[in-house]
Amino acid sequence: MSEHELTCGIEIHQQLDTTKLFCSCRSELAESEDETFLRRLRPTASEMGEMDRAALLEAQKKMSFRYQAPPGVSCLVDADEEPPHRADVEATDTVLTFATMMNANIVDEIHFMRKLVIDGSNTTGFQRTALIAMDGHLDLNGRKIGIQSICLEEDSARKVDVGDGEITYRLDRLGIPLIEIATGPDMHTPEEVKEVAMRIGTLLRATKRVKRGIGSIREDLNISIPGGARIEIKGVQELRLLPLYVENEVKRQRMLLRIRDILDERGVGSVEFKPVDATEAFKGSQSKVIKGALKSKGKVIAVKLPGFAGVLNGEDGSLRLGSELAGRARTRGVKGIFHSDELPAYGIEAEEVDALRNLLSLKDDDAFAICAAPKAKAMEALQMAVDRANEALEGVPEETRDPLPDGSTRYSRPLPGAARMYPETDVPPVTVDDERLRTIRENLPELPDETVKRLVKDHDINEQQASQLVRNGRDELFVTIAEAHGSAGVAATLFANTLPELEREGLDTDSLRDDAVMEAFRLLKEGAFAKEALPSLFREMCSGISPQEAIESLGLSAMSTDEAEDVVRRIVQDRVGFVREKGMAAIGPLMGPVMAELRGKVDGKEANSLLKRMIEEVIGR
Repeated sequence: MSEHELTCGIEIHQQLDTTKLFCSCRSELAESEDETFLRRLRPTASEMGEMDRAALLEAQKKMSFRYQAPPGVSCLVDADEEPPHRADVEATDTVLTFATMMNANIVDEIHFMRKLVIDGSNTTGFQRTALIAMDGHLDLNGRKIGIQSICLEEDSARKVDVGDGEITYRLDRLGIPLIEIATGPDMHTPEEVKEVAMRIGTLLRATKRVKRGIGSIREDLNISIPGGARIEIKGVQELRLLPLYVENEVKRQRMLLRIRDILDERGVGSVEFKPVDATEAFKGSQSKVIKGALKSKGKVIAVKLPGFAGVLNGEDGSLRLGSELAGRARTRGVKGIFHSDELPAYGIEAEEVDALRNLLSLKDDDAFAICAAPKAKAMEALQMAVDRANEALEGVPEETRDPLPDGSTRYSRPLPGAARMYPETDVPPVTVDDERLRTIRENLPELPDETVKRLVKDHDINEQQASQLVRNGRDELFVTIAEAHGSAGVAATLFANTLPELEREGLDTDSLRDDAVMEAFRLLKEGAFAKEALPSLFREMCSGISPQEAIESLGLSAMSTDEAEDVVRRIVQDRVGFVREKGMAAIGPLMGPVMAELRGKVDGKEANSLLKRMIEEVIGR
């Protein structure tokens, strides 16, 4: 993919490790539900008197929102029953520190704004956000990546359940401070997008004031290609998947541009929304979806899509406009739609398809879409599908999409505009005076490259290990372990190699508490287990148990020298013929069985020494 085929910018949202932004509640997640309350939210006009299109679409869903308010991590401020307090000083200083590191122009006075959000993720119907700095830059591989803006804002509530007409949120996450960093559209390859995100993440962790763990950092990708449109992929959490999301979005936009050209060549014009009740044609259908809808007194509604045959799911699946139509239809509460390019299938027979084509008077190039649901809901869903079909005539519509675990995305809502911003009247402005900035400049954190050099010099580890420690934000913990227990090499291997391997297995290593990691190394130093057991030990600890519990679970209690000698002597005696034949060359083949029984209980060097001595006894050396 050449740099002319892709333009991408990133917005990074990182939770700060302070109290909440507008109250003194702890910024922690909770498992309790405690008291709940119910709200409905409605859109309001911006200060310019305009209504945001994304908010209007959200309001049309007519959802209710139930909020769980666990004590200690939520309060009346979160419930919008008490005015917000002054913005947290430590959170503000953290953002000012990062802005200084980015050589950005910091504002003289911080003003909070309200950003209209009525999907229920905030009890107020808006999110508070403030511009802190603009026009900074990041140096990467000899290039300057622009940092357009750096903001301070509050995190949203956490969605815990979705029901029919009601969404449940928990207020523990609401109000946790976020730093929002928006780059310029300066990235032109998928790997460059990942590199920039990694570099910004490393610099954020250098402040020592950011949270770690799943959900603590999220990336929004803004992607476009020549002839396409800006698409926002919102809320990516896995750094390794960033290039895949970018690649797949480029392919999707290319596909939509190709479909536009095909429709243009056919002379396809605007599609009129003329719904037809096709229930009679499907009275005896064996389709589970249709049978279920009819049993619930629903209808099968159909619409004609003139000229769209073959682009809904054609050319061996390379053209998939049908999934785009279905994505829009699902915003009206239906599970999906069927279209002519995929039928007969899903229990719908060829005779039913032919009957519907006759009913709609379709030509060879014409397509159709159907929805089986309560009549009003089916009509709304197909209206959305027809609207999306008309957008296909223009190419790529601007929109926000949600990331999926496989690297693909799905439609979420229209791209929000400026009409959702208006002033916050409850939070006083924050003056940024020269003295405050001077103090911040004098106390800037050590830059990552400097930290890497220090770790290599002071602890005799290689540069790759040191870089990994800094990138993962574990350098301070490493230094503490190295100085307290003299285990620099072992700790570096754990953090740089073992934990990434466990992450690839799907384990959440960020859930490991620093005190638990320290305890594991204390027990290692005391001889409670051998260092070879560290991978198994930490695999167990990722489930939330303590190091001592993991040792007991794995049966890793250290073995005495006498016990170890007995095990090795038995293994050698069981293979005495092989030992006499091979002599000292038997050490290599026998280390496998020896370590299988001693791993985690005896140090590897000690096990090797014991095996060598037992073989020498047998061969008479």
